Amino acid sequence: MKARIIAYYLPQFHPIPENDKWWGKGFTEWTNVAKAKPLFKGHYQPKIPADLGFYDLRMPEIREQQAQLAKDAGIEGFCYWHYWFSSEKQLLERPFNEVLASGKPDFPFCLGWANHSWSSKTWEKGNSRVTDTMLMEQTYAPSDFEKHFFDVLPAFKDKRYITVEDKPIFVVFDPDALPSEFIESWRKLAKDNGLPGIHFVGIMSNLSGFKYNSAGEKVHYAVKTDEPATSRYKRVLDKGFDAVNSRGVFRAELKAKGRLHKYLTEVFKRFFGINLLNIFDYRDIIKHIFVEEDKWENVYPTILPNWDRSARSGKKADIYINSNPENFELHLKNALELVKNKQSEHRILFLQSWNEWAEGNYIEPDLKYGHGFLEVLKKNL
Repeated sequence: MKARIIAYYLPQFHPIPENDKWWGKGFTEWTNVAKAKPLFKGHYQPKIPADLGFYDLRMPEIREQQAQLAKDAGIEGFCYWHYWFSSEKQLLERPFNEVLASGKPDFPFCLGWANHSWSSKTWEKGNSRVTDTMLMEQTYAPSDFEKHFFDVLPAFKDKRYITVEDKPIFVVFDPDALPSEFIESWRKLAKDNGLPGIHFVGIMSNLSGFKYNSAGEKVHYAVKTDEPATSRYKRVLDKGFDAVNSRGVFRAELKAKGRLHKYLTEVFKRFFGINLLNIFDYRDIIKHIFVEEDKWENVYPTILPNWDRSARSGKKADIYINSNPENFELHLKNALELVKNKQSEHRILFLQSWNEWAEGNYIEPDLKYGHGFLEVLKKNL
């Protein structure tokens, strides 16, 4: 086995009452995907799905087809994004709950807790000065820890759940925000309920200089970015996490265009309300995306097939050009080199993502490349 590929899976492709209220009746991720327009000559927009069409994740047939495509490509399983805001509120939980209850598809999975608030800027295009209104706030009441654990315990005990050393993997999007008592509490609850423990994985950028806001956008760029991967990864591990899912796009973008470019882009956006089109060559990104610390036994790097968030953010988006199967293969081979000397169970690469269509960040078949990205995985795994 060359690597264990775990693909992040977005469940937003079905309507929910909250999105109906905030964005209009019937809103799903496809709403923005379908209305995207090219912003420059040669810009690949809109991105149109091929084999599966504009699907609805309430349909079990679609979930089966997705699993088959992933399995055929050599992907080990999906990491379903899990939106658990409090003991009173979850969102987008239906597709995973149906997968769990039905036993189908018979394809491995784990959960990734998207522990960030939702705001009105998530979908807002144009002027960056739009008021950021809270829609759904992420909370961490200690009284919720146990309820949250028992909500996911049936998943942890499912035979399909992905493990490391027999412990179910649980990914946390923002490990810095997580109270330390949470990990201690869940570890105890796991052992009290017949599990050997939980394998906590925290997502962390390999270079400082930004954080994500509630809209999922990168903000607070720093001109001086001098906190290295070593200390950033250790900070996550010292908090009690078992491993780090490393991300490298900020470092790669900084290396590709320099600090001055990042600084000026942010100044124009923040102080003048002007969004300069931010276009990067994917070939430059993959050259700089990994660091030496990604070879650590308890660091699981991220592979990125493409990135173009303009369907959601318009001119505010970072856009990668030359994201094609040929260049993705170079990126994948570099990633496989990073993990080849690790123990087989730790030879994990997270694929970002299976189906983030509005971020131009997907590996499902589309009209332009067909099965090209999936074939690269199949060939190299």
